[in-house]
Amino acid sequence: MQSHAIASIGFDAATNQLEIEYIGGDVYVYFAVPASVHQTLMESDSVGRFVNEHIKPHYAWQDGE
Repeated sequence: MQSHAIASIGFDAATNQLEIEYIGGDVYVYFAVPASVHQTLMESDSVGRFVNEHIKPHYAWQDGE
């Protein structure tokens, strides 16, 4: 995974929680994200665009810090 905005992505398949750490240090946890969405995210040509279009508008989130 390579992104100008995202430093790392973690996924817990047991809880379907997606954790995204941004370059600036902010961390967000998204809930009830299907494993298939995580897989598509990781295969995306633009991870940042995918997050903005397919994760942020559709999944509940919490600031991870």
